[in-house]
Amino acid sequence: MAEATTSAGAGTATRAASGDLVLYGTGSLGMGVWVTVPGLLLLYFLTNVLDVSPLLAGLTLLVPKIIDAVVHPLLGTASDRQARRNGHRLRMLRVGLLLGLAMVAMFSVPDSLTGAGAALWVGGFYVLGNLLFACFQVPYLTTPSDLQIGYHERTRVFMVRMVMLTVGLLAAGVLAPALVKDHERGSYALMALILAGFMVITGLVAINGVRRLTRACGFRVPDEQRHHTRADLALAWHDLDFRWLICSYLFTGTTTHLVLAAVPFYADYVLDDTGLTAVLMGAFLAPAVVASPLWLRLSRSLGKQRGLLAAQALFILGSAAMLVADRVGVAFTVAVVALLGLSFAGLQLLAFSMLPDAVAAAERRGISRAGAYTGVWTATEAVGTAIGPYVYAMALAIGGFVSTSGDEVVPQSQGALDAVLWGFAGIPVLLMLIAIVFQARCRLDAHRDE
Repeated sequence: MAEATTSAGAGTATRAASGDLVLYGTGSLGMGVWVTVPGLLLLYFLTNVLDVSPLLAGLTLLVPKIIDAVVHPLLGTASDRQARRNGHRLRMLRVGLLLGLAMVAMFSVPDSLTGAGAALWVGGFYVLGNLLFACFQVPYLTTPSDLQIGYHERTRVFMVRMVMLTVGLLAAGVLAPALVKDHERGSYALMALILAGFMVITGLVAINGVRRLTRACGFRVPDEQRHHTRADLALAWHDLDFRWLICSYLFTGTTTHLVLAAVPFYADYVLDDTGLTAVLMGAFLAPAVVASPLWLRLSRSLGKQRGLLAAQALFILGSAAMLVADRVGVAFTVAVVALLGLSFAGLQLLAFSMLPDAVAAAERRGISRAGAYTGVWTATEAVGTAIGPYVYAMALAIGGFVSTSGDEVVPQSQGALDAVLWGFAGIPVLLMLIAIVFQARCRLDAHRDE
């Protein structure tokens, strides 16, 4: 067994070194690029540059993510097997570094392809990219569950990761729209090349951080019982608190990724300025960078459950305000988006930090399958990231939105303009209300003192 492996009961009071946490969290900078850029630009790229209809564009984003959701639990089980065999999960992380190649290919669509052909090209490389992203994401997110640390220290680990993730989201959310503001195909390819190099570099740093953390804090080896993916799925589903948590996170992820996909459309057709896409993304993500420590403090006093419910309620308030924000003015719109960003920090930090709590609760019942739980979690996340843009694409299709090839200017009907606005602000209110209903049933915080 590798040197990093220690006995399961030791070191629950261990505090991870800040330097090791920064190295580990650096991986989230690159992850933020993949989370942001396809979610923010792909739907607009398909409908307004490649002349793909909203219905087909929605399917192009949905199908790869459904495939992705099926693969994640398989990778979670495979990651546990690798951890038992090698005492670490590094091999799968290294495979994930190839994601940069898929990123470049996905946005480098040949000039001869438009419509269905372009959708097939983008969708094919989106499938490949999601698979490679999963190879990195599943073992990467399992790391806090692998470490022999306690309840609040797990939140601290995730806080560092979430701050870095938000910085990555912010950098990509501002830089990517700025690089493609002319909506030329070549600009999209150059943007992908620049950001892909950044993803590879940060991934290499993160692998070093994972290695150092597991050596310093100890590595929880998954149990030796032979099991398969189907059994892992059944095990996770029958964990009631984990079930409510992932159901809530499904609707939370659907909501936030719907909003992400809708931002370019809102800037273009409601605010009548595509340059405001980068401004809105900056307003959304900049507050989230500084808000994570505040949510950490709140979780220490109120618990993660109450903090997460508060973040969800705040997002509902901000989404409802967006329905009328454009009538008040751009400054008010930016302020409301900043409020949504404040909520987003809590949604991400507290939900993700409850994942290792669920794993720890399962371990107290004699079950140690962190990779399996993480595989189910990331599969749920993948479904949410797919459903959100798909729902928005369907709203556009129902409203009669007309796609273009980039150099065309096509006037949109009032129904299409209403769909742009209500899809961006009205639907998220309903989705987040459902998330709150599920989250209210979760009782993981009842075990936080154990």
